[in-house]
Amino acid sequence: MAVYDLQEQDQLDDLKAWWTRWGNVVTTAALVVALALVGWQGWRWWIAQQAGDASALFAGLAQAARTNDLPKAKDAVRELEDRFARTGYAARGALILARLQFDAGDTAGTTAQLQWVIDRANETELKEIARYRLAEVHLNQKQYDEALKVLDAKHGDAFAGLYADLRGDALASAGRPADARAAYETALAKLDAKSPYRTYVQVKLQAVGGSPPAPPAAAAGSGSGAAPAAAAAPAAAVAPAPAAVPKK
Repeated sequence: MAVYDLQEQDQLDDLKAWWTRWGNVVTTAALVVALALVGWQGWRWWIAQQAGDASALFAGLAQAARTNDLPKAKDAVRELEDRFARTGYAARGALILARLQFDAGDTAGTTAQLQWVIDRANETELKEIARYRLAEVHLNQKQYDEALKVLDAKHGDAFAGLYADLRGDALASAGRPADARAAYETALAKLDAKSPYRTYVQVKLQAVGGSPPAPPAAAAGSGSGAAPAAAAAPAAAVAPAPAAVPKK
């Protein structure tokens, strides 16, 4: 028994020595892990709470847009931008308000909301939609150079055809038909070959003295020289929800 007592005493002494050396480290590590878990759960709760509150505000904004209640829409968007700027609801709300303000003839308000999306949105597609609409606003105000500057911004391939088409509109309106022809030709090259929007661009190209491109050759073995039937517009053309962006 004495042997076992001595062995147990040695083990206790070793444990005490180990704890004296590493006890603070172990305690600190355990505390950090516990705090991290609590913090993570708190963060998840806060995100869910933020999303719920932002969603409720956005629903109110949507109702205001349906009834064309501009003051109520402004209040909702102001709160979204102040409290929930990092959520997707704020940028989409700004696009909706921009459309309402454009319809109401408030060009300054429209520009401010679109610029907010360009500066603050986290989603690239929303920024590109806002730039396209801002260029339309400048074009509507006969600010052709400003419209062209906005369209010079980097954008994805999905928007390349639409941006080039609007560039052609700005150049044609500015009295630069040769440059407009080049822009419309670029638009036709970038737009989906089956998009019915191409017909609209071709009409504008001819209006500035251009020639429409030759129709694509019929598929081998089809027995017909007819061009493919028009299909749905490209994704870029339908990406902006009608209620989320200002009209021309």
